[in-house]
Amino acid sequence: MDNRELGKTGMKISPIVFGGNVLGWTLDEAESFRILDAFVDHGFDTIDTADVYSAWADGNSGGESETVLGNWFSARPGMREKIKLFTKVGSDMGGEGKKGLSDRWISTAIDDSLSRLKTDYVDLYFSHWPDPTVQHNETLEAYDKLLKAGKICAIGASNYDATMLENAAQIASDKGLPHYQVLQPEYNLYDRDTFDGELRDYCIANNIGVVTYFSLASGFLSGKYRSKADLEGRKRGGMVEKYVNDRGMKIIEALTDVADKHSAAPAEVALAWIINSDGVTAPIASATKVSQVESFAKAAELVLTEEDMAHLNDAGN
Repeated sequence: MDNRELGKTGMKISPIVFGGNVLGWTLDEAESFRILDAFVDHGFDTIDTADVYSAWADGNSGGESETVLGNWFSARPGMREKIKLFTKVGSDMGGEGKKGLSDRWISTAIDDSLSRLKTDYVDLYFSHWPDPTVQHNETLEAYDKLLKAGKICAIGASNYDATMLENAAQIASDKGLPHYQVLQPEYNLYDRDTFDGELRDYCIANNIGVVTYFSLASGFLSGKYRSKADLEGRKRGGMVEKYVNDRGMKIIEALTDVADKHSAAPAEVALAWIINSDGVTAPIASATKVSQVESFAKAAELVLTEEDMAHLNDAGN
């Protein structure tokens, strides 16, 4: 499997990144270990999580995903050194001041994450959301301290637009502070507006690595949801419902066309489309079954033609 250069971080990552939001949510610890083992066994080596995963689930308060990963690393001696590990800071962890991108919270949150992850460093630390209450220089100064302490190896921004990235880069250059080297945007065949255009152009021009989230549109692009009835009883039903419309069905039809041509599954084609999209380093995708991890391996090897890409692009317009 060919790993890809992640912008200017000096890291090479696998062509698909495992999305850790399912760990401690739709997967218990035993199943999480089984899926993570399969992911590594298929040649992948990059995992994305966040401190807040999965606070939205009943009975959870955040930190569950990182805790599962930490337990997995502990149970698999030597595994941590094989993995490029991403996590994030900034989402609301509950309690006074436990959110945002202030120096005070970042310095606390990283130690909390490292404790849960049972490691002394993360490879890439993301600002999860923009924080309009904190100046870029304060956030970047906090990251500078963490980089010098060896607690993180590089920084990225999630959900930032081109103007935010440009402003942060200017401050970093002016003050000798670290630059965001990776972007994590929402991007898939259906949700394209936030990354297409100015943001993509900025990332390409500045060699910013891009790892996309909601790469399968919460599972919609697997092709298994073709009516509202298909969503009944599904944990992600509420997230998928917005895609079940005429445009969504047009995209599913195009995915099915290309999938049939390559004897592949629609989800494999959807991931391969992102892998082959200009300016993207790798999609993030979650799995709850070993068969889905096997599908990731097929997607990573799938070669789409210019005609395939054009057909898929046209369906999403």
